[in-house]
Amino acid sequence: MTKGVDKYSIDSTDYTIGQDNVQKWGFDVHNAVFGISAGLIILFLIAAMVLDANTAKAFLDGLKWQIIGSFDWLFIWSGNIFVVFCLALIVSPYGKIRLGGSDAVADYSFLSWLSMLFAAGMGIGLMFWSVAEPVAYFTGWYETPLGVEANTPEAARLAMGATMYHWGLHPWAIYGVVALSLAFFAYNKGLPLSIRSIFYPILGDRAWGWAGHIVDILAVLATLFGLATSLGLGAQQAASGIHHVFGIDSGIGLQVIVIAVVTGLAMLSVIRGIDGGVKVVSNINMIVAFLLLILVALIGFAVALGSIPTTLMAYLENLIPLSNPHGRDDEAWFQGWTVFYWAWWISWSPFVGMFIARVSRGRTVREFITAVLLVPTAVTLIWMSVFGGMAIDQVLNNVGELGSKGLTDVSLAMFQMFDSLPFGTMLSIIAVVLVLVFFITSSDSGSLVIDSITAGGKVDAPIMQRVFWAFLEGAVAVALLWVGGTEAIQALQAGAISTALPFTFVLLAMCVSLIMGMRTEKV
Repeated sequence: MTKGVDKYSIDSTDYTIGQDNVQKWGFDVHNAVFGISAGLIILFLIAAMVLDANTAKAFLDGLKWQIIGSFDWLFIWSGNIFVVFCLALIVSPYGKIRLGGSDAVADYSFLSWLSMLFAAGMGIGLMFWSVAEPVAYFTGWYETPLGVEANTPEAARLAMGATMYHWGLHPWAIYGVVALSLAFFAYNKGLPLSIRSIFYPILGDRAWGWAGHIVDILAVLATLFGLATSLGLGAQQAASGIHHVFGIDSGIGLQVIVIAVVTGLAMLSVIRGIDGGVKVVSNINMIVAFLLLILVALIGFAVALGSIPTTLMAYLENLIPLSNPHGRDDEAWFQGWTVFYWAWWISWSPFVGMFIARVSRGRTVREFITAVLLVPTAVTLIWMSVFGGMAIDQVLNNVGELGSKGLTDVSLAMFQMFDSLPFGTMLSIIAVVLVLVFFITSSDSGSLVIDSITAGGKVDAPIMQRVFWAFLEGAVAVALLWVGGTEAIQALQAGAISTALPFTFVLLAMCVSLIMGMRTEKV
């Protein structure tokens, strides 16, 4: 049994991992967290089948936009705080702390580690938005960043900088705060790998009571609904791509088949665990992704090469103006895009943060933050520069459907860009495969995360328990698509984003609690 905190100068705990668990029917679960989470998910499914999807979407959309409109400043400033906090840890003496103790050794190679954290963090988003988002900002599809005039050279430059802003340091800092906090308290203090453990310095033994239950239940709901939303939206993108390439009808039938295949493969992956499943799929992910990136970059070498420094400079020059929520002339744009993104990243942070923590034992804090914050940002810079730069070039030169019609369908934007390139069909096929593999990675890693939270922080729960959560994610996505289609999935997305408001305060408290914990370590 793992003893609780024995290195604190504050009161220690006698809590042991899994002490409140119930073993029954082949499951090993934390009774309160598992029971309430599963019950609320089942109630949601029943309500989705009974209520009209449009009504639910209207209500949850209204709630989402009310939160975004009222708390835009909180989301923006919190994102800034997380970036500064992470950068400060890199240069502080705390950067020398090793996760797991001074003798701990990394469980995974550096490349496998990066592959897993990147694929879980936002790999699929890069497929979905790397073409659509820069084109949207450039053409004013839904407003323009900083109120720049659409379809101008300045709009092209700012489109790339704003896209990079949304996918660069800020989201990875959000993930980094959660991941580092979980890893530190689990590996250095012997606490369960669960969100509640982070708040032991603040709550003491109350972290094992209802205060901790509520935090963990919120994390389970945000993770499962966020994953189900992504499965639903991703199935629509994959189905659109399959229809675009092969002419197969992209209706609900194909979307359900896509989710079923992804869920089935994710279940096989979770059965095999992190080493035999998630790591293997993540490595395949990165190989296929870099293959696609290299092919596209070589085809459009001149545009891709020139876009990288342009994107970097546009990102750095506009980082502070885009990070300021006050006195903006582009309120509709930054609420509809930036605040929406920040809320989405925060709602996903329990899932991505815990998964990163699971695979990060043995790294120093400095190495951890550098890898989680700077390396993915650099990779994203190259990816967005190549795909976004070529897309804007097609619009500027009126090339193909994307150039002549602009952004008409977000899910098809990347495939429309490929149509105007040599070997376009081959690129589209690779992209469809990559979308599917990214979703397998998100589903299997998400299942392991939910399983750990609902198992009281155990990381070796029974196989059937992992399969249960992977199946439930797919079932929720299929049920929503079947009952309400896109409206139901968007309603769930709005609900997931609404959980970001309470979680913003949770993340800010994490920063305080993490420093309290690190102060007890010898540096």
